[in-house]
Amino acid sequence: MTITADLAGKRALVTGGASGIGFAAARLLAQCGAAVAVNHLADDPRGDDAAGQLRADGATALAVAGDVSDPGDAARMVGEAVEALGGLDILINNAGTPGAREPIAFSDLDAMTEEFWSKLISTNLIGPFRCVKAAAPALKASRGVVVSTASIAGLGKAGSSLAYAASKAGLVNLTRNLAQALAPEVRVNAVAPGLTRTPWTDVWPQERKDRSVANTMLQRMVEPEDIAETMLFLCAQGAITGQTVVVDCGRLG
Repeated sequence: MTITADLAGKRALVTGGASGIGFAAARLLAQCGAAVAVNHLADDPRGDDAAGQLRADGATALAVAGDVSDPGDAARMVGEAVEALGGLDILINNAGTPGAREPIAFSDLDAMTEEFWSKLISTNLIGPFRCVKAAAPALKASRGVVVSTASIAGLGKAGSSLAYAASKAGLVNLTRNLAQALAPEVRVNAVAPGLTRTPWTDVWPQERKDRSVANTMLQRMVEPEDIAETMLFLCAQGAITGQTVVVDCGRLG
């Protein structure tokens, strides 16, 4: 069963919307009637493809290139999306990076270079702040909502690296503080996925995924659609703010 809601007339921006969780969120919002701006990196052709798929399904959708890790580019991208949509009701802060193709053991401190830290913090933590700051006037005007993609790595579970876990822990804290800063006009929440089937995890050895799945109550990976449906709930429900909702198939217990 797919969760649904009436989002007719709503305008949404999904960062990192070209694949994985971001595309699942963009598609579900569009299916519920929202006009959707799909953000993607300028050199990623999947952004135009994703927006095209949504339009082929009858939705109003456009692609907006931009890098949330770049202060000027992030603000420009949000402004372009708001102008094209004629306002903004929903901001999905999904753009993020693990910074590496494979998980890095927390004990490997040498891998946590200044450059690595800078990339992850700028993308995963300051990036969402940049987008919220740029979108705040439009979101306040519409009494809108922000939903960010955090991670159970930010809640004490091992993530793809020490720096990644720290960036997501910061995002959990930022979510709560932005909810206070933008209240009462704007609600701000986050979703914390567990191991999710995405292009990043698709290439993992099956035994690594099996080990993680064995530690969940539901004995399966999280699907991008699971996260998208939780994001939709947080967009449609009007009394939840400052919260991070765990969606991990029972990994945290």
